[in-house]
Amino acid sequence: MYPALSVLKNLYALADAEPQKFPGLEVLWVGGAGGMEEELVKREHIAFESIPAAGVHGVGLRRLPGNLWQLGRGLTASSSILRRFQPDVLLFTGGYLAVPMALAARLVSGMRSLLYVPDIEPGLALKVLARFADRIAVTAEQSRDFLPRKSQVVETGYPLRPDLARTTPTMARQKLGLSPDLPVVLVTGGSRGARSINRAVQAILPDLLPLAQVVHLTGQLDWQEVQANTQQALANLPQDVTDRYHCFPYLHEEMALALAAADVVVSRAGASSLGEYPFFGLPAILVPYPFAWRYQQVNAQYLQQRGAARIIQDGEMQEKLLPELVGLLSDPAKRAAMGAAMRSLARPQAGKEIANLLVSLAAG
Repeated sequence: MYPALSVLKNLYALADAEPQKFPGLEVLWVGGAGGMEEELVKREHIAFESIPAAGVHGVGLRRLPGNLWQLGRGLTASSSILRRFQPDVLLFTGGYLAVPMALAARLVSGMRSLLYVPDIEPGLALKVLARFADRIAVTAEQSRDFLPRKSQVVETGYPLRPDLARTTPTMARQKLGLSPDLPVVLVTGGSRGARSINRAVQAILPDLLPLAQVVHLTGQLDWQEVQANTQQALANLPQDVTDRYHCFPYLHEEMALALAAADVVVSRAGASSLGEYPFFGLPAILVPYPFAWRYQQVNAQYLQQRGAARIIQDGEMQEKLLPELVGLLSDPAKRAAMGAAMRSLARPQAGKEIANLLVSLAAG
């Protein structure tokens, strides 16, 4: 969602700067019904319609017939939307939900489209979509190795969410109520959270808080569990040390402050780590999600190979997370080198580049 919103923000900026080129600019977002996507898109005052769809890769024989039926229904609904809306160009950011729309765009209407690939290695749905797209934007050049029609690939970087903006660490810490004198560890598992990371971090708090402040974003699913366990985890620490622990279910507008304030981040290795951490030059300890295909592992390896991150496997956190954090917190030169390596990967104009690609495709 966030990469697409970034591209739209830049598209609107282009339209405001040159209104004669964009008479009556209209945008329609097609997604899944209910949930965070629909809520977030409507909050941005973007027209939204939903279509039925379901994945077919790795679902098992029992679910496959029903999912194929859903895919057919999605193709019909997509065709209807395209005939009614008549877009000049389509932007796809992946997921099985985009497959019926891409099929309809190519088979029914012949409309031009742009695909954005956020992870280094695209998933099955993205590889399917790549066969229909007129241009393919990628976060990193290494994605070209995984894609067909390589001549259509353009490296743009990762489009940052619209509400991210740089600020100084001092100002960010002041706004978040953090001390300017102690290093800050940011822990995040995304909007839904990462249970294994949450539990591993809580287990090491008695040893970590004497060394650093912790901003812990638990995700909505684990918020109550973490709150219940916090008192026990901090029971034997003095008040001035326990005050260094700052726990939230999630941050929206304040996320930029948390990223700017941090000296190191502990997180999964989703596609946003390829864009947001470079933007802030933030050294990372990455814990790839183990119960999916290898996308996060490939992302993490990409950053580690460039000296910007360290990898800990999910099952190794109990033994390795605290020593890794202590090593980084006690070595400012190492953190600085990792931060510089991370910052060298930043492409802050990615959203604008993709918006320009959309405009050129729409122009024919």
